[in-house]
Amino acid sequence: MTKGAPLIVIAAGGTGGHMFPAQALAEAMLAKGWRVTLSTDARGARYTAAFPSAVAIKEVRSATFARGGVVAKLAVPFRVLGGIAAAKWRTLRDRPAVVVGFGGYPSIPAVAAAWVLRVPVMIHEQNGVLGRVNTLFAKRVTKVACGTWPTVLPDGVEGIHTGNPVRATVLERAGAGYIPPGEYPISILVMGGSQGARILSDVVPPAISGLPREIRQYVRVSHQAREEDLMRVAQYYADEGIVAEVETFFTDVPNRMADAQLVISRAGASSVADISIIGRPAILVPYAVATGDHQTANARQLVDAGAAILLPESKLEVDTLSEQIVSVLGQPEVAMQMAKAALSCGIPDATARLVALVDELAGVAAQNESNDR
Repeated sequence: MTKGAPLIVIAAGGTGGHMFPAQALAEAMLAKGWRVTLSTDARGARYTAAFPSAVAIKEVRSATFARGGVVAKLAVPFRVLGGIAAAKWRTLRDRPAVVVGFGGYPSIPAVAAAWVLRVPVMIHEQNGVLGRVNTLFAKRVTKVACGTWPTVLPDGVEGIHTGNPVRATVLERAGAGYIPPGEYPISILVMGGSQGARILSDVVPPAISGLPREIRQYVRVSHQAREEDLMRVAQYYADEGIVAEVETFFTDVPNRMADAQLVISRAGASSVADISIIGRPAILVPYAVATGDHQTANARQLVDAGAAILLPESKLEVDTLSEQIVSVLGQPEVAMQMAKAALSCGIPDATARLVALVDELAGVAAQNESNDR
């Protein structure tokens, strides 16, 4: 990679839903010979261990109104303005060819600086409903890429359906052969998003324990839980004689998903994308208070295709979940059809589509710079 190679600044908030597609784009742009800078906050920096070492990590000052007390909320505008000022200085110094924002408050400084300085800027919305930050910028950026289709957009804003980019480790398992449930070990992967989910830790273990013996005796579980729930969930499985691995975060989710006969998960955009790319039956439990109920929108394509069962939190009870698990694991032919249906919803070239938009923006920028000379 040469010093004169074009630079892309990727800005993303501090959750897996924002950071995983950002990582996918970073990997692809490095492969094209671009220089890549990631702009995120301290929360997002926790995910950077999986990013290629060639990515320059820039932590920015940011904040959110969603956490903290009154004093912290009052300080939010000042922290954000400070972050924007620093981002403007870096943008003037580094002269990126393109800036791409993936949402979340930490993306505000880089995207705002690009907009003010007239650098080509694109946002990518992973969910079926725009997040607060992407809503703020939707009418101000050059392009709006959408991971879920259709995505609810403001009047006058045209979205481009790219799909949600997935990490290289997910693409390596794309379309992995599905082994339908039978009289041999049956794997269930339980994911509550990047931070786990208490309701899944409360309901899933007893639901699995309540399965008919002819299914339960073969079940093996990989369960992602919050730190505070870790010990009790692991102990429950152990007391019930169920083989289970319980962790706060699995670094090998693509492999575990490829090995699974069933995925029980929140309906975050990245989780839905992984399920559709690898192709696995799923029971999806949307986060009830997600902004604009966007997780239900995320799940809709898989559900409509017959690849997933939608189970709202209001209906998530032990007996109900047990029945739904049996409806998949007790019918191998149904499970196989669900796996095939999931694959039909996947967009394996989502990253390539996003890269094409970056190239288009860079080309327009180069042409405008040439015309200004």
